[in-house]
Amino acid sequence: MKKLAFLLFLTFCFNSQAQEHTSTCSKRDKKSSPNQKSASLTISQIAETERYDVHFYGLDLSMTNQNTGISGTATIAATAKELLDSALIELFPTLTVSEIRLNGQATSFSRASNRIKIPVNATAGQQFELKIDYAGTPPTASTNPLGGAGMTNASSPSWGNKVTWSLSEPFSAYEWWPCKQSLTDKADSCKIYITVPSACKAGSNGLLKRVVDLGNGKTRYEWEHNHPIDYYLISVAVAEYVDYSIYANPTGAPSPILVQNYIYNNPGTLPNFKSQIDATVDFIELFSDLYGLYPFYNEKYGHCMAPISGGMEHQTMTTQGWFENGLTAHELGHQWWGDNVTCKSWADIWINEGFASYSEYLMKEHLYPSQKNQHMLDVHTNVLSSPTGSVWVVDTLNDSRIFDGRLTYDKGAAIIHTFRYIINNDTLFFNALKSFQNAFADSVASGADFQQHIEQFTGVEFTNEFNQWYYGAGYPIYKVEWNTSSSNLILRLSQTNSSGINGVTFTNPVDISFSRIGLPDTLVRFNVSNSSDQFFIPSLKNVSGVIAVDPQNWIINTVSSISKNTSLTDATAVEAIQQQHHIMIYPTPFMGELIIQNPEQHQGTIELFDLNGSLVSSSSLDATSIDVSYLKAGTYLARISSSAGTFNQQLIKY
Repeated sequence: MKKLAFLLFLTFCFNSQAQEHTSTCSKRDKKSSPNQKSASLTISQIAETERYDVHFYGLDLSMTNQNTGISGTATIAATAKELLDSALIELFPTLTVSEIRLNGQATSFSRASNRIKIPVNATAGQQFELKIDYAGTPPTASTNPLGGAGMTNASSPSWGNKVTWSLSEPFSAYEWWPCKQSLTDKADSCKIYITVPSACKAGSNGLLKRVVDLGNGKTRYEWEHNHPIDYYLISVAVAEYVDYSIYANPTGAPSPILVQNYIYNNPGTLPNFKSQIDATVDFIELFSDLYGLYPFYNEKYGHCMAPISGGMEHQTMTTQGWFENGLTAHELGHQWWGDNVTCKSWADIWINEGFASYSEYLMKEHLYPSQKNQHMLDVHTNVLSSPTGSVWVVDTLNDSRIFDGRLTYDKGAAIIHTFRYIINNDTLFFNALKSFQNAFADSVASGADFQQHIEQFTGVEFTNEFNQWYYGAGYPIYKVEWNTSSSNLILRLSQTNSSGINGVTFTNPVDISFSRIGLPDTLVRFNVSNSSDQFFIPSLKNVSGVIAVDPQNWIINTVSSISKNTSLTDATAVEAIQQQHHIMIYPTPFMGELIIQNPEQHQGTIELFDLNGSLVSSSSLDATSIDVSYLKAGTYLARISSSAGTFNQQLIKY
């Protein structure tokens, strides 16, 4: 689900011909209703639902675009995980159940509030099928204090079209169909049949297998989806739509991928959004390169328009209020991050929203590069608007915290950017993401799962980074002091934690750029170990000042001060050498020579590779410098291998 940048949302609020808007423009995530939703079952009741495993959901429903009234039959095919006397499912109390059939035979059931118990008397491993005939009007926020957005009917304020649509995340699927609301129990497949007035179309998951004219002004749309799917990603949308279908051709796809768009049947709507909708093709092809082939390539991707101020990543067919690149890229990114691989718990919603938000940045980086720096700056600015807060969610019954725009979305995206910087090898980073998608495809994952996988794939240890950036709070506030002694640079880098937590230090490396008289500005990466580190860089000639800390915006941070400190002299340089425990290779950009700093005299090698992966230089760590005058201008990757470990560093030659 997409959170909205305030300026963008404010602009759209005044453009009634371009998108949906509400009476109050805000940055609040529009996936949720204004109240705080909550899970409706107790812990013991949730445990009871986990006694069986769902492998199929079927919905055969009658709906209209005029109201939220619903009727039909829900099918649940499942397997008992243990000796199972009864199966517990959820359904909102105002929806009436006329009959339930177990394996084709009518059966008794008991009902208390939202809980329905059906006797199944199954042995461990035994399959059973439930069919529930039900009807009624789903609740609104005023009739369900814990939710009220599961099914909504409204008219588009921009275009006038009336729509009925579902939005079940995180806890509202039971408001419109009987189900088991468990993130860890994906159904293997689903079929969604929707009977609607013939002037309407009905969009849902998977492929549209049949459109059946039933006569009497009724038409049934039969959608089938043959991939694992979580309960909250099943969707319906009903309106007077036109079908605008296009095709994407990502590398590795055995055939073109259908992009099926249900757009308001309004003369101005499609022409207004056509170019933005067409950009979806570019995004599918890009993300297939970065994350692996679109997970549902043998079915489709698409959009159903509905008057919501944002979007919801329903599997294979996002519900979206309007079209602009950031929103469309975010919801498409979810098809990998949230749909193919789903968060294991709402505490780990970062798996969904952090990566979908980072997908917005990657879209700009690769397709609209002039916009990428401002985008990441805006992300950081929002995170920095408050000094505390972690990405990992503690209050998982509060949807306002689950979908917090500053922490879950923006900080979630920003720390992925930081992890990419730490790995310092884009090929390795994106291959790790592809590997993770393969390893957890059609399943669920936690932040801890991601950490373990990326560590194993890249060989980079991330324990400190996850403790500090994912589970921890705040961001570093840096203080830089520097001085020169002859041709040497002495630097002290100190930090405090914005959250006020003493003793919590961010140990990620930091880039600092220096101005040099008569020489190009130079960027040096410093490896941080303590709240105050001293560094000694010999032969960094003609330094005239510190330009910036983290000039490329890899890390959420602020800088309290940058100053020249003449008390940092040769005497403190000796102390700095004694305290420094890291191999360094600098400067970057470089010209004719690279300097090797190896204070602990680790044994090993430094290898330089060009961007084609060809080895262009190899030197022992015993050397103090490397002659690279013969190399062409461009970007190189240094691989430093020693008894202290292996790490990579990007270098640029003028």
